[in-house]
Amino acid sequence: MPAFICPRCARRERGSERHSGHQARGCTKCGFGFMFELLEDYYAGPNTALVVCDKQRRIIAAGHAATAVTGFREGDLIGHEVVSRLGMGNFPNGDPATTALEWGVRQLEVPCTFRPSGLERDQPATADFFPAYDDDGGLLLALTPKTVVADGS
Repeated sequence: MPAFICPRCARRERGSERHSGHQARGCTKCGFGFMFELLEDYYAGPNTALVVCDKQRRIIAAGHAATAVTGFREGDLIGHEVVSRLGMGNFPNGDPATTALEWGVRQLEVPCTFRPSGLERDQPATADFFPAYDDDGGLLLALTPKTVVADGS
């Protein structure tokens, strides 16, 4: 049975199908327009930013904890390529976003760094990359900093 997560509020649901008719499965808690399908249930911790991208890795939604973690408001992220906009780097085995999209495989617990808005140094983090399993394709990024950066530390 597929698992779904809402990028906006991180509500998790199980379901037998991703769509009812041609309508995307929406979130029953916050009303966000679509739930992201996962192979297995995933828990987004309170300081995990959820960011949804299209097939070209452009950000289409920034939800749960995205502003708190990255320092960017959703409007400052939409339309930008995810890895460059978040200043992500130091991946141990190449770009996990590319691997997730090209091969349709999850890339879990990838150590990396990112650059929060307004900070001049990179922050250590762990990233999970989930490919989309619907016809639109795309990617869900779950970015968890190793330290809280809200106070600039």
